[in-house]
Amino acid sequence: MALKRALKHVLVGSFALSTVVWADGPSPQMLSQTCAACHGPGGSSVGVTPSIAGADPVYFIDTMKAFKSGERHATVMDRVAKGYSDGDIEKMAHYFAAQPMRPMKQTYASDKAKLGARLHKDYCDRCHEDGGTNPEDSAPLAGQSMLYLTFSMEDFKAGHREAPKKMKRKVQEMLEEHGDAAVEAVIHYYGSKR
Repeated sequence: MALKRALKHVLVGSFALSTVVWADGPSPQMLSQTCAACHGPGGSSVGVTPSIAGADPVYFIDTMKAFKSGERHATVMDRVAKGYSDGDIEKMAHYFAAQPMRPMKQTYASDKAKLGARLHKDYCDRCHEDGGTNPEDSAPLAGQSMLYLTFSMEDFKAGHREAPKKMKRKVQEMLEEHGDAAVEAVIHYYGSKR
């Protein structure tokens, strides 16, 4: 009889505790598990998709809301984002901002990376500080997949993705002064970062 009463108290207590735990919805870690399939554990990608670890929370929130509303087009993310509430997105933003980004190990051309370092300093460093590792207003560029960066730049240049005015102006200046190879050089520079 005492055993039945004890089990009953344990079950009632467990139920009460579970409702407290779920009152705020799933934890940021639980929400992030969906992202791991494409963006890697903790948001550090090992494929073509971008790493989101260390991303600025405001940038993450704005990006997810743009996917959710259809303002920003994607192959998958515009559908995935619709499954999250604004509160879920905010939780994930702060979770991923706190995760250290592990740069992708990839092959790059050292001569292009050397040129890219100079071009980054002249055209990109004011927004993408510290060699592209500072994620203020974006995700880190250093250590990102070079394929992802290439596709992103093609989207910006083709108008499929809206570039900030300052970025558009600086990229245009760089292209006029150094030609199309300049973008590739900067991408090799970011790909060289470990």
